[in-house]
Amino acid sequence: MGGRLVDGKWVSKDHWESDTSGGFKRQESAFRGAVERAEAGRFHLYVSHACPWAHRTLIVRTLLGLEDAISWSTVHPLMLDDGWVFAPDDADYPSDDPIHGERFLRDLYVRADPTFTGRVTVPMLWDKQTDTLVNNESAEIIRMLATDFAPLGTTGAVLYPEPLRARIDAAMDRFYNPINNGVYRCGFARTEAAYRAAHDELFAALDEWDAALQGQQYICGDALTIADVALFTTLIRFDPVYFVHFKTSKKHIYEYPHLWAFVRRMYALPGVAETVHFDHIRTHYFASHRQLNPRGFVPDGPDMGALLRA
Repeated sequence: MGGRLVDGKWVSKDHWESDTSGGFKRQESAFRGAVERAEAGRFHLYVSHACPWAHRTLIVRTLLGLEDAISWSTVHPLMLDDGWVFAPDDADYPSDDPIHGERFLRDLYVRADPTFTGRVTVPMLWDKQTDTLVNNESAEIIRMLATDFAPLGTTGAVLYPEPLRARIDAAMDRFYNPINNGVYRCGFARTEAAYRAAHDELFAALDEWDAALQGQQYICGDALTIADVALFTTLIRFDPVYFVHFKTSKKHIYEYPHLWAFVRRMYALPGVAETVHFDHIRTHYFASHRQLNPRGFVPDGPDMGALLRA
């Protein structure tokens, strides 16, 4: 299940933090720095292919054509008592820290702050020149990629256009808690009342966005933006994982005609499908969360690639 650092020391935990009502309480990201100067080759993204928040950064990197400007590496999908780990010798999921050769992701947090207290999360934007963690908040990282780093890209994509920024930010705020965080609020609720509240808010928001997408291709109209990426990485995990694992089984995403068309549209964008690793996604959720799935069995289906390309 993982754990957290307390004054730079690792403490294992068997459940996530909750509020007084039993509702899942997500920790706020602690490293909120900005890049002083975006330089090709200077920055590195630490991600997990399983994590929707980290997945955002890889998609934006791809859409902007930043592959040669920003390097990246992934952790192993299984997250147990030691949290996120690197496993270079794992034949199925090889992963390593190419900068320091660390075994645990938490060691990088301690490098950045020897007295750090909090959860150890991905994504992480690491500055190789100053050798420290710049930012671990996905929404801020994708904004930086779409502004500071965009001139280094090769595609010319504009994912955070100034005229739409207020609309983009408002949309991301609107679907963050009921959808992005809402699936976790359902899955990690510790009381039925907290689960029911999260469940109802989640499906009300899905209904709302399905209706909003009826007459437009993307969240903010016909322009592809970071808001679309932020919603997509949750929706792509919904049917293969959240539907069962987080008890969000009222409806599949494919039962929402406009949301499903949106997911398929996003998946078909050049390079996006290559960032989606359903094996990592299933292994992480079903095998890591032993309080929800004690045996750790990982189901095979559905075949999302076939459904998305149909």
